[in-house]
Amino acid sequence: MNLDKKIDYSIALLRKAESMALRLDPENGFYLAFSGGKDSQALYHIAQMAGVKFKAHMNLTSVDPPEVIRFVRRQYPDVELIKPKISIYDIAKKKGILPTRQLRWCCYVYKEQNAAGKINLVGVRKQESTRRNNWKEMQINGGKTFKGNFDQFSIHNETMISCMGGGKEKIVVSPLLDWTEQDIWTFLNTVANVPHCELYDKGYRRIGCIGCPMTHYKQLLREFSDYPHVKRNWMKTIEWLMTNKWTDVRWDNPEQAFNWWISGKSFDKFYADEVLQQKFDFDL
Repeated sequence: MNLDKKIDYSIALLRKAESMALRLDPENGFYLAFSGGKDSQALYHIAQMAGVKFKAHMNLTSVDPPEVIRFVRRQYPDVELIKPKISIYDIAKKKGILPTRQLRWCCYVYKEQNAAGKINLVGVRKQESTRRNNWKEMQINGGKTFKGNFDQFSIHNETMISCMGGGKEKIVVSPLLDWTEQDIWTFLNTVANVPHCELYDKGYRRIGCIGCPMTHYKQLLREFSDYPHVKRNWMKTIEWLMTNKWTDVRWDNPEQAFNWWISGKSFDKFYADEVLQQKFDFDL
């Protein structure tokens, strides 16, 4: 399917789903999840082209790249910036655990809760990962389960929407699901004709939270090098956790624990590969 057909399909999907969005939130319509990245930009502009009612929200986490925040404020002043009530470092202390691939409590705390009970527009694409390849264009997240297309959903939408009722569930619509990265850039540069965040020109492939656990290791090394204040804050957090929560963990120092965290390895594997191996090499 070429880009023109993908655009038409995305617009048609949004127009079909708008009545449900207005039913759940008559004042704002769709809840559009905005990050300042290329995919959320494309989502924003395709929603504009569709002429549907939406309100864009950017949920800040306290580890957001300043370049992204400046870009959004300058280019998308209508996007609501939702500031965190408590920093991610303090939540880590409260929970006694750092955010990881397996326990991404950061997304739930800062992003997912705010869209409960609404029709949530997201810029998820299948091409991004194996996990996202299993996404459907419309699904219910949190509580009830549905994954499929709009026509399948619409058969039972009366029952499903009535069950939303202010709970934790949200209907997630992904209009860009089958778009490729090249589709996104072509759309932004030629159809929407809008600027993008400067971080992309500096070699960043993604521009989400600094130190996101879903980011690959080499990218994490660069992010913590580019934003050393974030690393310092995490190191202070880890030091606090080692003193107050992790009293039975075998870390020698906060740096060692930090290196484990960004490695993506399990505790046992990292300890065997990095800690025990170093001790073995030293003894030799």
